[in-house]
Formats: sequence, structure tokens, C-alpha cells
Amino acid sequence: MSAGIEPPPRRSRLTRFWPLLLGVATGLCLRLVFRGDAEGPFNVMMASFTLLVPVAIGVVTVYVAERARRRSWANYFWYAAAANALFVVGTFLILIEGIICTVIAVPLFSVIGGCAGLVTGAVCRWSGRPRPVVLSVTVLPLVFGAIEQQLPLPNQIDTVTSTREINAAPETVWQTIMHADSIRPGEIGDAWMYRIGVPLPLSAITEEVSGERVRRIEMGKGIRFDQLVVDWEPLKRVRWTYRFTTDSFPPWALDEHIRIGGPYFDLVDTEYALETVDEGTLVTARMSYRVSTHFNWYARLVAWFLVSDFEATALDFYAHRSESASVGR
Repeated sequence: MSAGIEPPPRRSRLTRFWPLLLGVATGLCLRLVFRGDAEGPFNVMMASFTLLVPVAIGVVTVYVAERARRRSWANYFWYAAAANALFVVGTFLILIEGIICTVIAVPLFSVIGGCAGLVTGAVCRWSGRPRPVVLSVTVLPLVFGAIEQQLPLPNQIDTVTSTREINAAPETVWQTIMHADSIRPGEIGDAWMYRIGVPLPLSAITEEVSGERVRRIEMGKGIRFDQLVVDWEPLKRVRWTYRFTTDSFPPWALDEHIRIGGPYFDLVDTEYALETVDEGTLVTARMSYRVSTHFNWYARLVAWFLVSDFEATALDFYAHRSESASVGR
């Protein structure tokens, strides 16, 4: 180090990170309260946790930072956003949350926390007594959590529809949809739901079981469930509903809070319609699903994005296999 230049005091280095650490600690303390089962009181899928805990983290972070010295408006936002991101990632690293919930939660927590940081900065600048505001905000998740657990969850049904023209005869496309075996990761792994941790599909085989026409689905990590055929027009149209059992999803396969068939998300039905066109077959895929949270404005957006992306990827998979089968004949 050049002569005459003193290293920054150790305390100044600590004060840079101290607000972040206290913000993360606030989040972890509240997470210990919101540790109930998916359908129990005080769980992380409550709006009281998902929307108010990032506010509490942001408020504490900016309040502590502002006590050390005056910060800029950009600092207010980014300190609070960073504390929230560190909190969410931290819950994953200490095995409280799974990777799927972590990826979904980081943007929401960071934006809400950052906005709360801006408001807190304004209060610190223009109010002579910011401490009562900080203390009040940190207990809001607990107060509203006690109220929210008495409220029923909504049942919002949404539908995504996609189309794809496939250069193969309807007979070939139909067979590919009904009997998709030995699915390789490179054939379908580009869908975002698989990138963020949902196990890849292995096979989808239609068969007769006790007088029922059933499509058996197998995925990685031991996931197994059935699609029950409720409408069937060979070479033209098929519609499935879903049947899940207690062992369809092993405990380690999916985050509890986004389990299909659970209290917050479910698949209602899926339909494929085939139409003969000049160059081959026009396939229309339609998938209906349920989203049930008290923050559906965000959960529905995430579900729509993931289901739409999955549907488009599945159609690409059927197109590639059908066209390859046609070329090989």
C-alpha cells in the first residue's frame, strides 16, 4: 500500500454489511414463526408472509443503514432488495426452502423489499421518530397472519392454449402423443419449469387398466401419476383429467408448497385436438389449472408463464418425434 494512505477503519467495513445482516436476521426470525405445514396456520404461502415479510426486511435494513450515515435513494432500494435476496437464498442454503420456491420468490421479495426501502428512507429523512414505524412494520406479518389463516383460499381456474403445425400425418402424431417412451433430457429439458428444478418426464404411455383408458406419467425422482381419458376421438381429440395418489410425489421430489394436487396448485385437465392440414397436422393443446393463494396476482402470472412455456415445449417435442418418425418410414 502506498505511503500516507491509511486503510479504511474496520468499523466502516462492518457498517457496510451490518444492515444487510440485521435485515436477513429479521427475515429468518419471521420464517421461524411461519413454519407451519402447507395447509396449517402461519405458513410461507400466506400473503402475510410473502408480501409483508419482505417489507419488514427492507424496513429494518434501511433503518439500520440510515442510523450509521445518510444514504442515497438508490441505496435505500438496493440495500433492501439485496437483503431480501440474501434472505431467500439463505433459506435455500440452510435447506428450509427448495430451489423452485427460491427462484420464484427472489424477484418478488427483492422488488417489494426495495420499494419498502424507499419508503423507509423517506420516513428516516422527513420524520423525527422513525423507530415506532420500524417496530410497527416488523410485527405486521404476525398480526395479519393471525387474521389471514381464518380466510378461505380462492379457486382461480386458468387455461392456456397453444397450437403447432406438425409435418406428419395425424396417425403418426396421435401415436406419438399416446405413446411417448424413453424421453431424453435434450428433447424437452428447455422448458423453464425443468430448468428451475421440476424433475424431467421419462415416459407417457396410454394403456387399458381395469376398463379405464389411462395415460401413465413417469418423471424423475420417482414421480408417478395418471391421466384419465374422459373424451376420446381417435386421431382427432383426447382430453385427460388427473389422478394423484399419496405416493405420486415422494417428499424429496417437489417443494411442498407447489405440489401438484396440493392446496395451492392443481392441474384440472389437458386436451389435444388434431386437425388435418395441407402440410400435415395442426395440433391444439389446451391445459386448465387451478391457482389458490391470497397473492394470486403474482402466483397466477408465474403459473401462466410456466404452463405456457411447458405447453410450447411439449408441442415441440411431439413435432420433433412425429416428423422424425415420418422421415424414417
